[in-house]
Amino acid sequence: MSLADYAMVTTPIGPFTALVDAEGAVLASGWTDDAENLRMLIHPSLRPAELRHRDSLGTVTRAIETYHAGEVLAIDDITVRQMSGPFLVHAWEVLRKIPAGDPVTYTAFAERSGRPEAVRAAANACARNAAALFVPCHRVFRTDGTLGGFRWGLPVKNWLLAHEGTHPA
Repeated sequence: MSLADYAMVTTPIGPFTALVDAEGAVLASGWTDDAENLRMLIHPSLRPAELRHRDSLGTVTRAIETYHAGEVLAIDDITVRQMSGPFLVHAWEVLRKIPAGDPVTYTAFAERSGRPEAVRAAANACARNAAALFVPCHRVFRTDGTLGGFRWGLPVKNWLLAHEGTHPA
């Protein structure tokens, strides 16, 4: 039976919860206080059977607090563990390389992911991302400059982009 630890942090845009495995890698995260909902976003091969509440996840909690306080690079070195097919795993790695303050379109994201014709697949990588913030899918928007979708709501996506010093619209 696998176990993951989780902790919730109060942020300017609501509660943020992260789940980590035994090595401290983020399995899932987002602007919610519902750890069980986050657990269900994790690929079945990595999904913990049980969750244990912690007051803090150490480095991960500090990175969440520091990011929301203005140090947008604080999330860059946090280890993330997600599983899926080769394209999605690669696309999530590409997302982690999109710099704060320099968002891209879904078309540009597809190009950076090595499949310029696969714009829908690139959008799907954003939609299937369980580790929000640490895999910054909020840094991808539509070609027409609108925000597109975001699991945690467009007001949160808008806040994140403004917090990072940019807004595509």
